Amino acid sequence: MSQEDEHHRLQPPGETVDRHGHHGDHGSRRGDPGGQPVQAGAHDGHAGHDKHAGHDPEMFRRKFWLSLALTVPIVLTSHMVMGWFGYRLEFPGVDWVGPALGTVVFVYGGWPFLQGAVREVHDRAPGMMLLIAMAITVAYVASAATALGVFDLDFWWELAALVTIMLLGHWQEMKAIGQAQGALSALAALLPDDAERLGGDGQPERVRVSDLRVGDVVLVRPGGRVPADGRITDGRAELDESMITGESRPVGRERGDRVVAGTVATDAAIRVRVEAVGEDTALAGIQRLVAQAQQSSGRAQVLADRFAAWLFYIATVTAAATLLIWTLIGNLDEAVVRTVTVLVIACPHALGLAIPLVIALSTAVAAKGGILVKDRLALERMRTIDTVLFDKTGTLTRGEHVVAAVAATDGVSETDVLAVAAAVEADSEHPLARAIVTAAAEQGARRAATGFQSLTGRGVRADVDGISYAVGGPALLRELDATAPSDLDEHRAEWSRRGAAVLHLLRFGGEQASVIGALALEDQIRPEARQAIADLRQQGIRKIVMITGDARPVAEAVAADLGFRPGEDEVFAEVLPADKDEAVGELQRRGLRVAMVGDGVNDAPALARADVGIAIGAGTDVAIESAGVVLASSDPRGVTGVIRLSRASYRKMIQNLAWAAGYNVVALPLAAGALAWAGVSLSPAVAAVLMSASTIVVALNAQLLRRVQLRNPDLRSGSRVRPDGSGAGTPA
Repeated sequence: MSQEDEHHRLQPPGETVDRHGHHGDHGSRRGDPGGQPVQAGAHDGHAGHDKHAGHDPEMFRRKFWLSLALTVPIVLTSHMVMGWFGYRLEFPGVDWVGPALGTVVFVYGGWPFLQGAVREVHDRAPGMMLLIAMAITVAYVASAATALGVFDLDFWWELAALVTIMLLGHWQEMKAIGQAQGALSALAALLPDDAERLGGDGQPERVRVSDLRVGDVVLVRPGGRVPADGRITDGRAELDESMITGESRPVGRERGDRVVAGTVATDAAIRVRVEAVGEDTALAGIQRLVAQAQQSSGRAQVLADRFAAWLFYIATVTAAATLLIWTLIGNLDEAVVRTVTVLVIACPHALGLAIPLVIALSTAVAAKGGILVKDRLALERMRTIDTVLFDKTGTLTRGEHVVAAVAATDGVSETDVLAVAAAVEADSEHPLARAIVTAAAEQGARRAATGFQSLTGRGVRADVDGISYAVGGPALLRELDATAPSDLDEHRAEWSRRGAAVLHLLRFGGEQASVIGALALEDQIRPEARQAIADLRQQGIRKIVMITGDARPVAEAVAADLGFRPGEDEVFAEVLPADKDEAVGELQRRGLRVAMVGDGVNDAPALARADVGIAIGAGTDVAIESAGVVLASSDPRGVTGVIRLSRASYRKMIQNLAWAAGYNVVALPLAAGALAWAGVSLSPAVAAVLMSASTIVVALNAQLLRRVQLRNPDLRSGSRVRPDGSGAGTPA
């Protein structure tokens, strides 16, 4: 810090990876800026399919259409079907259409299920694939035995229909999960294939993004994407950062500002010095966080896994009992039909999709809105939170001073005070000086100064329009033996109570200086912070708490501005960084469920101790590692979005589990023939149709998560927020 800047040092007055993560070889993989592959969609999180490497929508689509083409003649030549519709097909070999084509359908179409069953048995983790394989194997063996004259069952068309419908269900399911993975694929696609690197002569040369190294300078033309994280060395442009922060409007970036790979320069060219490539880029970090969240397992997933395992044993016992009872009754054909139907109806297809698809969709929706979910359990717990604890500086405030108020003596306007003070401070690099200059520029109050000089530890002095002025704090007043006029006392007292830094503007007449005005500078409250507090109350949050190391008058003033409710909300002031986590513990000991929102290194212990830790803005690496949820922007309204998403996703999980479980509870007895005496029964083909229908219901219900509003659609904030937490137009 230079000597002239000392004058403003004023004293205020007071992972767990889900074992059911689907092998996503079909997911998008793309080279990142540093040549390292950035994995996108490596895990679909599809329960029950984790043992089937290489399964993808395209494979199921091909198998479905071929199986369907073979199923049609099998159905048309079935004696049972011909009897139903009263027609006859007679040609040589008609009786072998079913066995021949049915075998192809069983082997080709049923192979994924047979292969999966073997792996489930090998892993001692019975599940859906084993149930499907058991059903189609029993159907095939019974049909083959009939063709050889052992049984009197025409079962080929049911077998073919079952395999075809299972393939259709899996195709649609994989397709839905693939769409949910679109967030990761879209992030990978944000990176351009090449970049224009500036050579030693300043001329651009086109190189692959993977060839970029830290320290390179690249040219980003209007409409082009930034190829790697870095800082602007020349130029100014409006950048579209919506894919990173969720902020819809372009944000102004100029020399010295940080830019992120994948963002778009909308209106002008800029030169960027590369600071991070490959796995170190923000984009790669976001991909990792989203993928990690889609792999992670929550309580609802554990419940679904447990239910699927139990369903296997229940289905096996029920099938064995069905076979035994119908055989003892003396109806062997019905015993086989009922047993097959039980195994078909018990396939936990909807159950396997119920939770993973919600996980994939919720994390994709969150990422699109600038909310990065690292830990599924954190997102699930967010719905139970009743207290939100905000760190003040950098979270509810920008951590940057702004001119909050100006006062002038008689005969001087406030505009003149601001303009002259800004002119005097123009050559100072102190943050408070920058705040005064910025405020004057915003109001168009521009004046020029000459003869700038520093008054070490006290203030600065310069000439404006031939008159000498000085700006400084109490130390400058004492040195010059100057007294502020009484008409400023009321303003100064109020500002001091609020904890504002107070600077004075003095005018010299000879060697005598007189105070002609004063300025109050305060840490700027984020304009969206008030709305965030109001939104949290609308969501039913019981208590809002703010924690800060600032003096209590400062903290109380900020709380009042934010709309804290006396007696209900709470403020922890003058808290040392090391004691923030103890404040979280104190709230938890009162029986409160606490979400901690912060952005700094000293917030990390509190973020880790809280029931849910939320790192706001890009924050710091330590804070992000300690948090379960990361807000890519510095908008505290994102906390409300996390609550909405948590409640909506949990609701969808429970609805899907209830549907999948209820379906099996009702369908299994019918499949076993419990109501056969009343003429009510299910054939294997009908069972397959119902099973696929339940899968579609679950998938459609999960898709409704896309309608969740992560931000208040009625709010129109004028703030623009950077990924690194700073506001547009302020010094980086």
